[in-house]
Amino acid sequence: MLDSKVPAGPLAQKWSNHKFNMKLVNPANKRKFTIIVVGTGLAGASAAASLAELGYNVKTFCYQDSPRRAHSIAAQGGINAAKNYQNDGDSVFRLFYDTIKGGDYRGREGNTYRLAEVSVNIIDQCVAQGVPFAREYGGLLDNRSFGGAQVSRTFYARGQTGQQLLLGAYSALNRQIKKGKVQSYTRHEMLDIVTIDGHAKGIITRDLVTGKIESHAGHAVLLCTGGYGNVYFLSTNAMGCNVTAAWRAHKRGAFFANPCYTQIHPTCIPVTGDHQSKLTLMSESLRNDGRVWVPKTVELSKKLQKGELKAADIKEEDRDYYLERKYPSFGNLVPRDVASRNAKEVVDEGRGVGKSGVAVFLDFADAIKRLGEDTVRAKYGNLFDMYYQITDENPYKQPMRIYPAVHYTMGGVWVDYNLMTTVSGLYALGECNFSDHGANRLGASALMQGLSDGYFVIPYTVGDYLANLGSFAPVDQNHPAFEQTRKEVESNINRLLSLNGNKTVDDIHKQLGHIMWEYCGMARTAEGLIKAKGLIQELRKEFWENARVLGENEELNMSLEKAGRVADFLELGELMVDDALNRNESCGGHFRLESQTEEGEAKRDDENYAYVSAWEYKGDNQPEVLHKEELIFENVKLTQRSYK
Repeated sequence: MLDSKVPAGPLAQKWSNHKFNMKLVNPANKRKFTIIVVGTGLAGASAAASLAELGYNVKTFCYQDSPRRAHSIAAQGGINAAKNYQNDGDSVFRLFYDTIKGGDYRGREGNTYRLAEVSVNIIDQCVAQGVPFAREYGGLLDNRSFGGAQVSRTFYARGQTGQQLLLGAYSALNRQIKKGKVQSYTRHEMLDIVTIDGHAKGIITRDLVTGKIESHAGHAVLLCTGGYGNVYFLSTNAMGCNVTAAWRAHKRGAFFANPCYTQIHPTCIPVTGDHQSKLTLMSESLRNDGRVWVPKTVELSKKLQKGELKAADIKEEDRDYYLERKYPSFGNLVPRDVASRNAKEVVDEGRGVGKSGVAVFLDFADAIKRLGEDTVRAKYGNLFDMYYQITDENPYKQPMRIYPAVHYTMGGVWVDYNLMTTVSGLYALGECNFSDHGANRLGASALMQGLSDGYFVIPYTVGDYLANLGSFAPVDQNHPAFEQTRKEVESNINRLLSLNGNKTVDDIHKQLGHIMWEYCGMARTAEGLIKAKGLIQELRKEFWENARVLGENEELNMSLEKAGRVADFLELGELMVDDALNRNESCGGHFRLESQTEEGEAKRDDENYAYVSAWEYKGDNQPEVLHKEELIFENVKLTQRSYK
């Protein structure tokens, strides 16, 4: 049975009451415990710094050469918090409601409310660390709007919010490293979890520089390793982002929840050819002042695609500002899943722009005329510069071309209210878990969740677990479980290194990405998903028979690194397809063409699918077992989402 452990009582008091009822570890005893933190982005760095500040001994691991290279640094637009500085009607409950509604009522009420509740503390914490949030003329922190909300609650540092927040957490982490409370292991990749008597007690890592396989013991393990969007090959994620840590934990007993919930971001620079290894995000904040449009007719679009016309040549009456037309209340700031599907719809109609025809315009002409170029430059200058560097087009003089791309994953490792997985002592924080966003994440909520989990949730919940262990003894690293797990890791590495076919791992990854995007991307059908499952199974077979992995283990070997990650993506991809096929409804980022309203919007089936799908690994090449956590809504009414 899946027990979410959400406390009883009124929604607004659940977290406060729960904190009081949890056991504490006194300061002298905290020094006797070691906690392992895998990943040093916003969730990992904030958790490690907070736990070390409390007195715990912490070990951090990241595959980058520095914690500050974590992918959190790439987040652009902002972080949500219910401060109501604008006095525009915001509140903790409104942020909670917007998040639940934005997730198409597939999120857990208790976790989502706690996220909104602690959001107000995150901003204070980050300001105290020196994060340079934008400020209004009067000196107060500035806010802007993001999709799915009618209030301004997004705090930002130009288009570099993730970078500035990570530098704040990184500085706190560095302080603890200097004090000796944190041991930082960079260029180390976690390859397995060690469990003893059902409890997570350590990890097995590979030193990516020397190839050395190492064992590390601890009283608890925190996974803070981000999402799995690179299963699609092309995404806005850094190329190194992977699912390996989460997937290996899944194979050790951690259920994987809602894997089919993938977020497609509507505001990305379009694909230009097969040469690309990743895509670039243009912040959702741009939709505050940019207007999304395409020509009203296919004929005009064809002329644009051929270069016979420029955007400025299209008269106002010949432009279709389709988001403003269809969703007058929210306009260009509809949630990401809605904006993405509408972009796909107009492109499928033949009204796309650019040479490929697979793009729409994001136009700032009105904003520049209304506000002046200097004001627009002050708000979005670094984003405009990034666009110019990549496309060689000046967005001050002509509209940006954008199109949806894979960005974030709402699915992840299943956790309860305490952020513990189905493996005792193993926790998952931030994007690595599934818990807060339902079927679609609202913009500026990823940074909020990562810092919420790290700064304000895990210090309480992991303490409760440690207090209940009943022993302060160090974990025995000579326990047979460590040696056994280590041997299994080495065996898997040797199997990968034995691959001597004629196909590169990159080629297979690209094929997987194409299958996933085509059949399990913005729109899914039962027929397409069944086909995708067969194609992935064939591709997995080809990987193990025909892939080529160069080099040895005892060296820097990026070919080996990539092979292990792609092997895990192949298995995950099949589970994503199974999950999408099982969920015979549309909700948020999961859009089944068989289940839509007359107006083409996502049509939920609350009677049959108001649950979290949690999958249990049963062995290699065995079908996974589905467990269901029923979602109970006591404070919101399940309604058809409308942003009109």
